Amino acid sequence: MTRPAPCPAPDGQPPLSPRQFRDALGMFATGVTIVTTRGADGVPVGLTASSFNSVSLAPPLVLWSLAHKTSSHDVFFASGHYAIHVLAVEQRALAERFATRGVDRFAGLPWSEGAGGAPLLPGAAAVFECVNRSQYTEGDHTIFVGQVERCSHRAGASPLLYHGGMFYTEHPLGSLSARAARPLHK
Repeated sequence: MTRPAPCPAPDGQPPLSPRQFRDALGMFATGVTIVTTRGADGVPVGLTASSFNSVSLAPPLVLWSLAHKTSSHDVFFASGHYAIHVLAVEQRALAERFATRGVDRFAGLPWSEGAGGAPLLPGAAAVFECVNRSQYTEGDHTIFVGQVERCSHRAGASPLLYHGGMFYTEHPLGSLSARAARPLHK
């Protein structure tokens, strides 16, 4: 596979390096998810992902992206259903397990079957059970858009965060003004 050419930089600046781009992206704090599906052979497949976002309320759509070089890419691409688990702070070890290459990520792990057979992991802050509605190839990733068939959440669960290449289980918010501390509208 050939490496893509760097984007031309404006005003004679040196081209943007992949490391520089990745480091800048790392400054955006995200939640952490595990996305699961089952292959055509019925074997459960899953991975840790931080590229999750809402798309639409009507119909209910979410998206996530996956690098083409990922060993499970083709399984997700061919799958009819998947589940996206928004991880809670107490699931850091699970996030690390599903981010590790070359291990059986489901070995000894309890799970149940969700919509379309997608594995559901217990303890998540939220779960979105999706039909694999569409995929878009952009650069070295595929963007997956899922139509949410079912979702659930644990009220009061604290999310696991990822920032600057590290997981965060504590959320130091500092002093908040009364206005900033008030709940958002529902």
